[in-house]
Amino acid sequence: MHCRALVLAAICGSLVMIGQSSAQELVFLGNQGAMPGVRALAENYARISGNKVNVIDDPVQLQKSLTAGPADLVSVSPEAMAELDRKGLVYTDTITPFTLAPLGVSVRAGSPRPNISTVEAFKAALLNAKSIGYSRGCSGQNIAEAIEKLGLTETLKGRIQLTGGGTGPVTFYLARGDFELGIQQSNIMVGAPGTDFLGPVPGALNKACPNSVAVLKVSKQPYFARQMINFMVSPAAAPILRQVHEEPAKS
Repeated sequence: MHCRALVLAAICGSLVMIGQSSAQELVFLGNQGAMPGVRALAENYARISGNKVNVIDDPVQLQKSLTAGPADLVSVSPEAMAELDRKGLVYTDTITPFTLAPLGVSVRAGSPRPNISTVEAFKAALLNAKSIGYSRGCSGQNIAEAIEKLGLTETLKGRIQLTGGGTGPVTFYLARGDFELGIQQSNIMVGAPGTDFLGPVPGALNKACPNSVAVLKVSKQPYFARQMINFMVSPAAAPILRQVHEEPAKS
């Protein structure tokens, strides 16, 4: 514990010294699945270092900025990061797993709140739901695996609605009444307008979605971008991520 405190103090101290000597502005291209964690970490890094972090979550601008800038850092899934690396858009040695986003369950605001506290209770909630919505991304793939483990794939086939198309997260469709039960990453479900968050998918069924960060080759501030990554995986990052329903990546 004492060693961890010393490490944290050293990291924070170096960031403060960097910020005091030359404040910079970093542009961080964030993906939806890690956005709450990215924003929270960026806010804390900026406060400690004195450097400003402009977080961009516009998919169209993200695609343009990857090659043309301005941009310094990008967070995406490991698969997407591997593709960026293959295209030579990021510095390979900076690719770093930094967060895991577990799955959660929500209902439309004011609707009955089924018990999902145990695997058996969650299974019963799925069976009792007339319709269930989840995405086509990582969280959707993981919940499909969970449904298969429960032996409910065929039983629920006609009740599943897959969301996507860039309109918004699962909670967008849930709030307007497209389905009864919505499942996605907790970090982008908690507090979503028009919905009530029930809690995490229980037990071993809850397979989290990983996200990685890297420095882009179009970065004008690669040194400071690397410093931010150091902060994002430091001991100080863990409680920040947990406040937004994410977990630090496992080393």
